[in-house]
Amino acid sequence: MTYKTLTSAFLSVGMVALAACSTGTTKTAETTAQPVSLLASGAFTNAHAELQPLYLSAISAPVKAEFGSSLASVSTSVPARLQRGESADVVLISKSTLNDLVKKGHVQAGTQVDLVRSSIGLAVRAGSPIPSIKTVDEFKQVLLNAKSIAYSASLSGVYYEKELLKRLGLQADILPKSKKVIGEKVGQVVARGEAEVGIQQVSELVSIAGISLAGKIPESVQQYTVMSAGISTKVTNPSGAKELLDFYKNSPEAHKIYIRNGLEPAGK
Repeated sequence: MTYKTLTSAFLSVGMVALAACSTGTTKTAETTAQPVSLLASGAFTNAHAELQPLYLSAISAPVKAEFGSSLASVSTSVPARLQRGESADVVLISKSTLNDLVKKGHVQAGTQVDLVRSSIGLAVRAGSPIPSIKTVDEFKQVLLNAKSIAYSASLSGVYYEKELLKRLGLQADILPKSKKVIGEKVGQVVARGEAEVGIQQVSELVSIAGISLAGKIPESVQQYTVMSAGISTKVTNPSGAKELLDFYKNSPEAHKIYIRNGLEPAGK
């Protein structure tokens, strides 16, 4: 069953429930279906939460997800967990990292599907004036004026630390007052007032309470991260994994949820 038969899926779930009642059992489609395990980038956390109610009807199985960084150097990251022998049916992460996982034998070659691309944004604490960052000059001035800046320990943070500040000619001025955030989202640090400005992927900022999103950083210095998914070499539910990839790639409902959560469907 795919995303194209949502209506039929709802009917099927209802028929299973009625059958269970007539036989005196209490099992439902959700409790009897083999789950699909997902190991995904933290940038997909909010989208997954919204997609959760659709999974059972779309692919006839619940999806059990865990999240981590795309960077192998982080001990809790997706690559590090796979390297330690953890298993999953589907791996959803940055395209470059996924391709590397294929080379290392953790993801099946030829199963990769590009899903979304994620942009970098800037946020301030709620109640603070929301700065304009439409131009590079405005963006540079915000960074110079900020007393403290928080950035992530994942891909957007590596870009900020190693490339962005150099391109802006501000590395010497800005890096000393910048704080790398490990183990939580940048927006949470900004919301607590521990940093005046936060820079992270938009998809990881949009749902954080206590902050205001100023917007994407200017296009000329923007870095997009393409997120892709593939089937693990340790897959235990291959049919469910294939249906999940089809749903992620082709479902109009999924695409709407991506956009609401600061992600752009691939190819759009």
